[in-house]
Amino acid sequence: MKNINRMAAIALALICSLSIFHSCDSMLDLNPSDQYSANTFWKTQEHAQAGLSGCYNALYPYYKGQGPLFFEFDMITSNAMAYNEANGTDAISKGVHTPTSMLVAYLWKSAYTGIGRTNTFMDKIDAVKMDDKLKERIKGEALFLRAFYYQSLVDKFGGVPLILSAPNAQQATLPRNTKEEVVNQILEDLSTAATLLPNSYSGSDLGRISKGAALSLKARVLLYNQRWEQAASTAQQTMDLNQYDLFDNYRSFFSAGNKYNKEVIFNVEFHTPDFTTNYDHDMYVLNRPAPLKELVDKYLMIDGKSISESPLFDPAKPYENRDPRLHQSIRCVGYMYNGKITQPSDVVTTGFGNKKYTTYQDDVSIPVIDQNKSNFNPIVIRFAEILLTYAEARNEDLGPDQSVYDALNKIRSRTSVNMPNVPIGLTKEQMRNVIRLERRIELAMEGLYYSDILRWKTAQIENKALVHNATGIAIASRSFDPERDYLWPIPHNQTVLNPNLAQNPKWK
Repeated sequence: MKNINRMAAIALALICSLSIFHSCDSMLDLNPSDQYSANTFWKTQEHAQAGLSGCYNALYPYYKGQGPLFFEFDMITSNAMAYNEANGTDAISKGVHTPTSMLVAYLWKSAYTGIGRTNTFMDKIDAVKMDDKLKERIKGEALFLRAFYYQSLVDKFGGVPLILSAPNAQQATLPRNTKEEVVNQILEDLSTAATLLPNSYSGSDLGRISKGAALSLKARVLLYNQRWEQAASTAQQTMDLNQYDLFDNYRSFFSAGNKYNKEVIFNVEFHTPDFTTNYDHDMYVLNRPAPLKELVDKYLMIDGKSISESPLFDPAKPYENRDPRLHQSIRCVGYMYNGKITQPSDVVTTGFGNKKYTTYQDDVSIPVIDQNKSNFNPIVIRFAEILLTYAEARNEDLGPDQSVYDALNKIRSRTSVNMPNVPIGLTKEQMRNVIRLERRIELAMEGLYYSDILRWKTAQIENKALVHNATGIAIASRSFDPERDYLWPIPHNQTVLNPNLAQNPKWK
């Protein structure tokens, strides 16, 4: 996917040049050789690829690391918290957010920026003279991206205006479509994309959206909307591609050196020096996101039992004999990280630090990486999520058959994890609890848990309580109004500009 970043400059040049032509007169060259315009763009294969790069680049606000869309979602839950009030994250966790909160407005803006770009691409691509096979493939990529942007909207706002054409003035007064209408369009886009995309890529195309990515996002959408049988069968289709498997080393899976490993289904490409992230600095220097005791206490003991049930648990040494994913994901006081023993002063926010998406190892010391110098590819979808999607959907549809156990035990038996198998003979309800815990632990700090507690309707319990630091001291409270907070408010500036855009219930 390196060529996407190279083409980004061309896409940006087009955007910048379009603003110039409003003041053109008869003496101005309307087709300058060193600029792109609406008349000279969308002509060649290079133009089409540059336009697609603009569609991909709309992902960057979600995943850059210093932006408000990725780890922030875990910091709204009892998994973690921020060291300050930045981005409105704390406001949402405390239930005091408003239609003007930054995270609310930023998600809406970022998603519709991506939707506008993909709609423009789809409107223009058919007229471009280029290789037909490549044209069909890049259509599939654009359809996936449009579906992704719409999914990020319906997940938080419910129904939104469903726009499928290039931006125009009439769209500014459109009312909201129902959530079901938007979800159906998302699923249609992903189904079509899956027929157009290849199973895999090589060379400079590594990282592009594949058939497996389209099927996997479709499975996620189906799961989030309780279409259990379809979610399980779509997850199974991803597994049947035989393109993905679990990466053996859970800790190293998230490193820059393993960015194209066999577990990655879809990630967002970053390349130094022009496209970088802030993960190393945020997590090491700023202690952000800072895991909470509520999450740490959920990690099982190595015998597969909880800390309240296992005879192996020692309150004097609470982080010993735990699920190995604890120390592969979370920095604990008294344990090595970046070549030194972690002290309370290193993790001042909660007494814990996050290890995922960091370059630092435990027993090797390297200089602290400066701001915006990380080179990670944030992982949007990975194979473990597909196994968990299958397990949850299958259990909800038919109960805990052997295939549900197999999916969960495959995750637990990863070489670097090696946890006991799930106990046999569980009821559907017992298995549901096992799956939900496994999702929380396996996917911790990957931006999915907030969506989970919203769709499970457990946010009104989990996000209505005190949260604690490593020593057990309450350091913040979560608040959640079940009659209001399962949907975010439509941003204030949008409802002011568009009187047809109805606000969500209980919001002003």
